[in-house]
Amino acid sequence: MPGRRPDGRARSTRRPLGRLRGWGGVAAMAVACGLTASLTLLPLAHGGRGDSGPPVVTGPGVGTGVHVKADSCENPEASLRPSGADGPSIDAIKARGKLVVGVDQNSFRWGYRNPDKRVIEGFDIDLAKAIAKDILGSEEHIIFRAIPTNQRIAALESGKVDLVVRTMTINCKRIQQVAFSTAYFQAGQQVLAPKGPGITGYDSSLNGKRVCTAEGSTAYEALEKNSFGAVFQDEHDGTKDDKDLLTVPNQLDCLARLQLGEVDAVVTDNALAAGQAAQDPAVELKGEPFTTEYYGVAAKLGNDDLVRRVNQILVQYRQGAWTKAYDKWLKADLPGISGPPAPKYK
Repeated sequence: MPGRRPDGRARSTRRPLGRLRGWGGVAAMAVACGLTASLTLLPLAHGGRGDSGPPVVTGPGVGTGVHVKADSCENPEASLRPSGADGPSIDAIKARGKLVVGVDQNSFRWGYRNPDKRVIEGFDIDLAKAIAKDILGSEEHIIFRAIPTNQRIAALESGKVDLVVRTMTINCKRIQQVAFSTAYFQAGQQVLAPKGPGITGYDSSLNGKRVCTAEGSTAYEALEKNSFGAVFQDEHDGTKDDKDLLTVPNQLDCLARLQLGEVDAVVTDNALAAGQAAQDPAVELKGEPFTTEYYGVAAKLGNDDLVRRVNQILVQYRQGAWTKAYDKWLKADLPGISGPPAPKYK
C-alpha cells in the first residue's frame, strides 16, 4: 500500500512514462540548462557604438492602432505612441555599445539553445536582434541573459537587462511593475498532457491530477482562480524553497516532470506548449485555449523613450519581418495565424 503525504493524500505509485522521444531527450536538456536558478550571462557578440536612431516611421502599424484611455486597464496591452527619438535610456544603451536582453534558453522555437550551432535562437531572439540592429546599427551588438520565468520582472527592476523578450504576457498586474511595448503575438493558456484518454482539457478532468506551472506565470494565476480540483500548489509556494515539484522556475522543467511521471499535466501558453509537443510526440495539447493573452517586450517602468523606440521598431517589424520569423519558427507547430495583433496605443 502506498504511504501518505503530509496533507493526507496518498503518495503516487505511478510509474514513469518511460523514455520519451524528442529533441535529444528534453529531460536531459532540462537538467543541463532548464533548471536555471540565476541569471546566466551569454555574451554573443562584441561591438561598438551604433549611430543615431531612424526618424519616425509611418505605415499600417501606426495607422491601424486602436486608441484607449491612458488610465484604463480594460486594454492593458495599450502602449505608448511610437517614436524614433533618443532619450536617457537609449543614450545609455548607445554609450555602452550593447543592448542587454533577457530571454529564454529552453523554449523550443521561441528562445532555445541550438545544440548544433551552440547559439540561442527562435522567434523571440529574432525580434531582440531586430531591436539591437535598429538602436545600435547591428544585431551583433547584443548580450543575451537567460532568465527564469519568475525572474523576468526582477531582472528589469535591478537593471540587469534593458529589455525582456521572453513570451511575456501583458496583463493588468504586470503593467504596474514594468512597461510593455505593443503586443507582438497572441496566445492563450492550454493544457498539455500525455496522449490518450483521461485529461481532456481545462475542465473537471483535472480533478485530483497533479498540474505543473511556472512560478510567476499567468498559468499559475489561472489555476488559483479555478483549478477544477487539480493539485497545483506546493507546500512552500511563495518561498525560496528549491524542492517544489509543481511550481518551477522555468516552464520547460514542467515538461521534464511530465515525462518522468511526476506530474499528470502542464498548463502553459499554447504557443510554448505547441513547441513542446513538437519536441515530444508522446504529449499533446488538450482541449482549447481558455484565455486570450498578448506577448509584449518589457522594459523598466519609466524608460518611456525605450518603449516608444521598441514600438517604432515593431511598426516596421509587422510589415514583413514578423511573417518571415513566424514562417521560420512557428508555422509548422502553430499553423493558421495570419499575422501579428494590431497595436493599441494610449
